[in-house]
Amino acid sequence: MTSRKRKADDDHDEMSVSPVNSPATSSRQLARPSKKVRGGSDIAGRHLSLPRLLETLDNAQLRTVLQKICERHADIGQEVVESAPRPSVASVLQVLGDYQEKLRAAVPFGQSSSDYTYFRVKQPLAALVDAISDFTPQFLPPVEQQTNISLQYLDAATKVIHDLPEWESQQYRHHKDNAYDEISGAWALVITEAAKRGGGFALHTGGWDQRLAKHNQQSGGKLERAMGAMVTEVGWIGTGSNAPPPPPSSSGLSDPNSILNQLINGTYGSPVRVGPW
Repeated sequence: MTSRKRKADDDHDEMSVSPVNSPATSSRQLARPSKKVRGGSDIAGRHLSLPRLLETLDNAQLRTVLQKICERHADIGQEVVESAPRPSVASVLQVLGDYQEKLRAAVPFGQSSSDYTYFRVKQPLAALVDAISDFTPQFLPPVEQQTNISLQYLDAATKVIHDLPEWESQQYRHHKDNAYDEISGAWALVITEAAKRGGGFALHTGGWDQRLAKHNQQSGGKLERAMGAMVTEVGWIGTGSNAPPPPPSSSGLSDPNSILNQLINGTYGSPVRVGPW
């Protein structure tokens, strides 16, 4: 009996000092993170923050907002023009492609009169022609000094003009005729400036003389100004892509713009300033 009682007392003593019954443990509270309460009696409507608002706008909406801001604040508009990267040929062609899709979507289904069709497509047609006219100077010298980039754009833009609708009535043809006239002048300018930098070889070896000849044929001879510049500056257009260029004349050394003189002086391919700039 004594043995069992001593054991029971020992067990009671051990339990009395266990961590569960420890006064220090029972008085210590565990720290819990405070929970952020949303809503409540103070909730009210408010405008989105600028970053959240911009997340909801698509590209067209962003351009519209930016354009309005630039129109109200000329200094901001000028800063955007100076800070924005120059457009690439691919980006411009994508924009022109969007205008082309709008033009195709405006064409009426089924058989329609020429007058009705023209007035249906007049607005998107004019928008496409205006876009070509506005983008073209960006790829001309002295803004664009790389002849190959200028020619790539002109080649693609001329193809877009080829795809413009044809009209039986002369009064509706001015859109396409004017576009051909402007792009022909652009070709002539690039060819002339390229030739000044000794680019006649590049124009010929790159096959640009042959491409221009095909464009002129497809346009019905509306690129004669460009063809004239190619004949004058390059001289061997139409003789075949493998035909050699004409030999340099004995006066080549006295002509500062001759290819031979540029090669000797190490100025071949250097940019040439044109116009009042």
